[in-house]
Amino acid sequence: MHNKIPAKFYFINSFKKNNIDNLDNNTAIIYRNYNKKLNIKEIIKIKEYCSKKKIKFILSNNLKIALSLNLDGGYIPSFKKDFSHLNYNFKSNFLILGSAHNLKEVRIKERQRVKIIFISSLFKKNKNYLGIYKFKNLISLTKKKIIALGGISTLNEKKLKILNCYGFGGISYFE
Repeated sequence: MHNKIPAKFYFINSFKKNNIDNLDNNTAIIYRNYNKKLNIKEIIKIKEYCSKKKIKFILSNNLKIALSLNLDGGYIPSFKKDFSHLNYNFKSNFLILGSAHNLKEVRIKERQRVKIIFISSLFKKNKNYLGIYKFKNLISLTKKKIIALGGISTLNEKKLKILNCYGFGGISYFE
């Protein structure tokens, strides 16, 4: 489909056309519906819509389904620690992404062979809060591309440039 790796990632729990219509093609959609049973029809609907808009579509927490539906990639959340996906045959442009909150989880994501690691929380003060200095220190310990998560807004987006992140992800930023 389209081989460029996006720098912005929009996490969604459901399909809303008007939210996707406002995105540029440097943004990817990550569908992470953890609240209910996976709806394959909805996933296919999102895939087709994203394909028309030339936006990458990535499924969270189920690489097997992402592969079977020929999606652009799969996202491995920080709580997934297994390596079973390493037995799968991936097409060359299939993106494997993963999230981490600390060095131990970063090392697991590296062993899971993710291409990009999402690290949180940069700005949002929650239980995973890192702040700028701890975040900068953590990302210096890996050679993987880093995506910042947690409280990204138009007001603090410029601060990402000094952190040398590949990009950022979020929900409220895009809505």
